[in-house]
Amino acid sequence: MLILAFDTATSAITAAVHDGAVLLAERHIIDTRRHAEALAPTIAAVLADAQAELRDITHIGVGIGPGPFTGLRIGVVTAVTFGHALSVPVLGICSLDAIAHAAAAGVTAEFLVASDARRKEIYWARYTSIAGRAERLSPPSVGRPMALDARDQALPCAGRGPLLYPEFLPHPIGPQDVSAACVAELTVREVRAGRHPEPAPLYLRRPDAQEPGAPRPTLVAGAGS
Repeated sequence: MLILAFDTATSAITAAVHDGAVLLAERHIIDTRRHAEALAPTIAAVLADAQAELRDITHIGVGIGPGPFTGLRIGVVTAVTFGHALSVPVLGICSLDAIAHAAAAGVTAEFLVASDARRKEIYWARYTSIAGRAERLSPPSVGRPMALDARDQALPCAGRGPLLYPEFLPHPIGPQDVSAACVAELTVREVRAGRHPEPAPLYLRRPDAQEPGAPRPTLVAGAGS
């Protein structure tokens, strides 16, 4: 087994190679606007670090968000394209789950993961840590941090939410962004369990850019009569 994992749903452009037992290499870049330019070089670099080639890959794990439309789409489309070209399975991993996977080791009860959704909103979900393993308690959602109930606001919170909205999420824990190593580890878990979560992106809302509607008539009824 040789897994290539990557994620572009948060501020991190991150990629990793995992052999099913140990992490072989990981790279990441923090940049909110260069996902398209940075992903391919990051993948090439991490493969070189792992002394592997793309043709050696047996599985691909990709973060499916939720995340901003453009960045998330770049990662998912790249994963599906690689999967078709290499004839290998592509597994979709919730990006909030990957953050929770890293955070769970330092928490002994419930916690929140909240990432930047822009528009003064967050993508979030509630988790609990059981023996250091994250279990999701609520589906991924999007909304304003002030709309969370007081119980959720009082929980420890991983992701960039506490950095952006400390008045509503005052108990930050790490990490702030997705690690491709966690995407890889969750991919290994899914493969061993015989599951194949589809790489369908979790957009949760429509993109900022909208298709124009039908053109409005410019003539007033009766004009020129």
